[in-house]
Amino acid sequence: MVCHFRKKFHKRIKSFLVICCFVSPTYFIYSHRLVKEEPLCLKNTCSCETCISDRGISHWFDRRFNSSIQPQLTSNNENIPREVLLWWLTLQSRHPRVNIIHSKLFEAMPKSDPSQSASPCRCRSCAVVGNSGNLKGSNYGELIDSQDFVIRMNGAVTTGYEADVGKKTTHHFMYPESAKDLESNVHLVLVPFKPQDLLWFMNVLSNRKNILMYRRVKSYIKADRDKISIFHPTFFKYVHDEWTEHHGRYPSTGMLALIFGLHICDQLSVFGYGVDKDGNWHHYWENNRLAGAFHITGVHNATCETRIISHLAEIGKIQLYRGRHGAS
Repeated sequence: MVCHFRKKFHKRIKSFLVICCFVSPTYFIYSHRLVKEEPLCLKNTCSCETCISDRGISHWFDRRFNSSIQPQLTSNNENIPREVLLWWLTLQSRHPRVNIIHSKLFEAMPKSDPSQSASPCRCRSCAVVGNSGNLKGSNYGELIDSQDFVIRMNGAVTTGYEADVGKKTTHHFMYPESAKDLESNVHLVLVPFKPQDLLWFMNVLSNRKNILMYRRVKSYIKADRDKISIFHPTFFKYVHDEWTEHHGRYPSTGMLALIFGLHICDQLSVFGYGVDKDGNWHHYWENNRLAGAFHITGVHNATCETRIISHLAEIGKIQLYRGRHGAS
């Protein structure tokens, strides 16, 4: 009885070993294939072939890019550091007379959550569309509209220029002097340069009489209250410190929007920055071709910002489109 049991047991062991001989190589090959074909989203910071936030490509970029700094104010943000607030108060005044109590204004403003944070299995494509005259005749409209997010700024016009600049907008950067009505599906990103900008915006949202500004501004704008956010002063100073490195008194709206795009997008295409084919600086909807129309402002350093944008293109962090000159 015992011998019969042992023979039966040995027979089963032998059969098991034979099966393992066939199964093990197959399993090894299959498991190796699983590792080899592991989706990009499990390896990289996003599921794109290349991601903006990937590190190790450029020391210049890695030293500047800080993904922990949020570009928009939210209810989860900590209070604005005093040194940031003091810097912000001097943006448009060398000797600000506004008391620090105005920091309370930020707390009273609407705070929408920033665009979804980075995800390893997300590939978000974005277009930042500047207002340069080099967009005229570019036929970039369809390419721009194909992006997940389309970021525009200030007085950007799309009606009548759809073939070159597209018609889609998901985020629009503005301040009081550049304010315009927005469609209900567009996120308004307020870029405040001074306390009066916040006061103006609060009054506009509540339909109260506008406050005194240093130049005439709109007293009412159309915008979706649920899609309003404020550009974070800390992020503003981060762009000034790490990217433009104090060239100019403070960065332009175009530079702020571009660095914003680096933080919320996985791949970024940039349109409408720099000069037109004749070397002029002007807006694509204007006939003014005088050099310096928005190149020399007294507060921004367009030469420095252009150099930064070109370098981002050179290291593959953005795809830069130069109008009739084509993509970089």
